[in-house]
Amino acid sequence: MSIEILTVLLLACILVSFALGAPVGLALGGIAMAIGYMTWGEGIFTLIPTTLESNFFSFILLAIPLYIYMGQLLTRSGIGDAMFNASQMLIGRIRGSLAISVIGVCSMIGAMVGIIGAGIMTSGSIALKPMLDRGYDKRLALGVIMAGGGLGILIPPSIPMIMYSATTQNSVGRMFIAAVIPALLSITLLVAYVVISCKLNPERAPMDTGDERQMSSKEKVRTARDGFFSLLLIVAVLGSIITGIATPTESGAIGVVGAILLAILFKRFQFRMFQSAGFETALLVSASMWIILGASVFSNFHMLSGVQTMVAQFTQDLGLPPLGVIILMQVIMLLLGFIIDELIIVLMCAPLFAPIVVSLGYDPIWFGILMILNIEIAVQTPPYGFALFYLKGIAPPGVTMMDIYKSITPFILLKLLVLVICMVFPEIVLWLPNKLMGVA
Repeated sequence: MSIEILTVLLLACILVSFALGAPVGLALGGIAMAIGYMTWGEGIFTLIPTTLESNFFSFILLAIPLYIYMGQLLTRSGIGDAMFNASQMLIGRIRGSLAISVIGVCSMIGAMVGIIGAGIMTSGSIALKPMLDRGYDKRLALGVIMAGGGLGILIPPSIPMIMYSATTQNSVGRMFIAAVIPALLSITLLVAYVVISCKLNPERAPMDTGDERQMSSKEKVRTARDGFFSLLLIVAVLGSIITGIATPTESGAIGVVGAILLAILFKRFQFRMFQSAGFETALLVSASMWIILGASVFSNFHMLSGVQTMVAQFTQDLGLPPLGVIILMQVIMLLLGFIIDELIIVLMCAPLFAPIVVSLGYDPIWFGILMILNIEIAVQTPPYGFALFYLKGIAPPGVTMMDIYKSITPFILLKLLVLVICMVFPEIVLWLPNKLMGVA
């Protein structure tokens, strides 16, 4: 069977299995095994132990449960609320200040959780009701939660970044540092949009009159303290990697210990909270591991069948310049975001595209950040982006899918602008890691 026919058959089976609601990891692994048995015979079964050994015995992937556990502890102990209150108090009484706080805090919460779906749902459960209660425009409230929660995978520590680094054998530390400037650029543009749109249309956001105005001096000091130490923990996790004190996996352990200490310090530690965070982490990690296994088996089978050669030949036949090939890859990932989530896109596309990118003379870290930016956009793009349905699941009954589509559109355009800027000017991505860690 030619690689072209095999590719079409694999993609068709994926679409059918997803339409039938099959579990993602089992569907991908099962499709690879079934078609592999028909084409390779019994030799296909050797792919499972080799994939298990290469993926699940990776020291880098050990960071995933640690970061998820840190996020669960922070959000369930109420420290996420502390960050929200401190941010709102810091910004002060300006029109749209609550929406600005939401962008920053949801970004941080998304970074704690490390994956888009959980980041948006966690952020939405904390921030959506206060915004609607204070009279914010429904679309603005939904849009900033989606935009801020989605940024979580661009702000270190990020689970998709760890997966990209593990599958392409690149430095997680360089990936984390390379994402800093694109993340700051994204947040700046989103905040600027909120400020300008609220100034042009004051009805979108009232002058905030929330609890922070009635706080006593003692309460303000306590709120500022809680928010400061919460932010300090995230800085410590990233800083330990940048300075070389700890590996990404070790910094995940630092984050877990720090989250427990903060919960104790703020007198929010309860055994029930500790237990429920552990159970939820186990569920998320178990689901992620099955997805990683299934997607890795599928990806390895497809690559060993020669898909990399097919893609390279296809791009060569098109006669595209190197940047044109990069753009084509971006389009493919955008389309994939309509039907699959961010983890699967990374696992399917990173091992396929990264070697081609390197052969074209581009830096794999730069392409990795483009992939993360692209995925963040793809899973939030109407009408079928996965993240849209996560937000619908936690929204009040009066919120329709059309409201969500309209709310996210301007924010998606801003994120597309960031993607284009980083694509045209690679130094925006590479300057900081090269400065701090030297040229790779």
